Parts: sequence; C-alpha cells; structure tokens
Amino acid sequence: MPRKIITLEDGRKVTLSVSWTVIFTVLGVIALLLVVDSCYYTVEANEEGVVLRFGKYVERVPPGLHFKLPLGIDRVRKVKTAFTFKEEFGFRTRKAGRRTEYEPIGEEMLKEALMVTGDLNMAQVEWIVQYRIEDPFKYLFRMRGPEGTLRDVSESIMREVVGDMTVTEVLTEKRAEINALVKKGLQEALNTYDAGIRITQVILQDVNPPGPVKPAFDDVNKAQQEREKTINEARQAYNRAVPLAKGDALKMIQEAQGYAIDRVNRALGDVARFNSLLAEYKKAPDVTAYRIYMEAMEKVLAGLEKRVILDEDAGNVLPLLNLGGKGGRK
Repeated sequence: MPRKIITLEDGRKVTLSVSWTVIFTVLGVIALLLVVDSCYYTVEANEEGVVLRFGKYVERVPPGLHFKLPLGIDRVRKVKTAFTFKEEFGFRTRKAGRRTEYEPIGEEMLKEALMVTGDLNMAQVEWIVQYRIEDPFKYLFRMRGPEGTLRDVSESIMREVVGDMTVTEVLTEKRAEINALVKKGLQEALNTYDAGIRITQVILQDVNPPGPVKPAFDDVNKAQQEREKTINEARQAYNRAVPLAKGDALKMIQEAQGYAIDRVNRALGDVARFNSLLAEYKKAPDVTAYRIYMEAMEKVLAGLEKRVILDEDAGNVLPLLNLGGKGGRK
C-alpha cells in the first residue's frame, strides 16, 4: 500500500496511506468519463456532419444528437450546408452594419480588381460571389483548398467575361449580363472539379475606371446620362402629343361620317317625300297643287307679325287700314 508523509505547520509529520483500489477506481472513473464524453456529438441546425472511421469516410449525418465510436476511432467534421458563404473581390468588408466599413484598398485587392476590357481600356471591377455547400463529402475531400480554388476560378472567369466587352458596356448596360455569365461559367467549372459547391449569386458590386482617367470617364457618363434624359423627355412629349392628335383626328372623322350619314338620310327622306307628292300630283294635280300652296303659305305666314289679306278686286282701302298701329287681321 503506498504511503505519503505530510509535514504540518507546527512541524509534526503525518503519514497517509492510500489504497491501490482507490487509485484504480479514480483512474477508472476518469477513463470512463473520457470514453463517454467521446461517444456522442451534436450537429447544429445549419450543419451536416461527415463521419470518418480511422480516416475513412463512413456517412453523412443530419443535425441533432448522434453517437460514435470513442477514443478517436470515429471523427466528425461539421460543415455548414444551410449557410450562404460570401467571397469579396477587389474590396474587403471590415465591419457590416448600417454604415458598412471597408478596408483600404491594398495592392492585393487592386491586383484582383484591375482588368483589361475588350477595347483595351482598364477597369477596376469589384464583385461578390455567394455560394452554398451542397455536398460536404465532395467539399472536404474532392478538392484541396476549395475557398482558394473558388477565388482563383472566379477571378479567371470574370477577367474572361470583361475582356469580351467594351469599357462602356462594363460600366453601364451589361452589368446584369456579366453577373449571369460569370455565375454560369463559375458553376460549370466547379462542377467539373466535383467541388460540391452551388453558386447562388454573383453581384457586380462596383465598376470604376482607374484613378488617373476617372474624371474623363465621369464626364462621359454625365454626357450619356444627359443624352438618355433628353431622349426620355422627347419620348414623353411624343407619347403625350401623338395620342392626343390621333384622338382629335378620330373625333373629326367620326363627326364627318355622322354629318355625311345625316345629309344622306335627309336627302333620301326628301326624295321619298317628293316621290310620294309626285304620285299624288299625278292622280289629282289641282288638289295636290292647292294643298302644297296652302302648306307653303301656312309656313310663310306663321313667321309674320302682321298679316293683311285683301281681295284682288278691292278698290281704295288704304284710309281704312291703320298700318302704323296694331290693326288688321291676324
């Protein structure tokens, strides 16, 4: 039985005896705790676990509590498969928030960003690649240094796409097309490498000319914006004036058509009335002529204020008429 001598403060010495059973029990408990602690593990909600047994791939496990062989026989590598990763090119974000802070552009960032366009101009291109890990096994074991490979391939494809366009297209109208082409080319390259990565988005963050020529490019962009503004204003005026003129023209045409229809209908009515009178006149000329005369006189006399009817054989009747007053028959 092992013994241990302990010296007290007053100088006395005490001998302690320790049982081997106690020692082995303590060591056994410690070993058991270590074994138990290495028998389980937890995978977070946005992760998947890759189980390796003696370094060889065994299985993928979903989020939750799992058990494994202890003492390093099974090892688990956790990969965030429900998380969107981001790689920045030409710039670096120091602190994200309401006011995002960026690191000063250094030599490495400038080297990434400077590119030659198809018309042999220089452009400083900044972009973001967002991706997710679809297959943890491929991500871990099919490709060495997946993040570095992704950055190298993304930069290569961006230079290729920008090199096929003019600097004006890169700065203005072809930004969405560049995003689509780079995303497609990058995904195809990663599929070839069997990387287990899915590109979710490529965003052309900012494109600027190099510093020495930036004022000239700003003047060109300002002139282009003024041109677009003038064109849009002219189109606006055109869209206001042309429909109004078309409406006025249509109104005039419809009024003319209505007037023509009215005149034709009236003429047809007059012809029909004349034909009916002619038929009656042929049957009884005297009666019809007298009736037409009376109807005409009725219309004429209806518009007169004073009406005097005399016999054509009457003599001197002027002294009997008060022509200056309201006499006479109506």
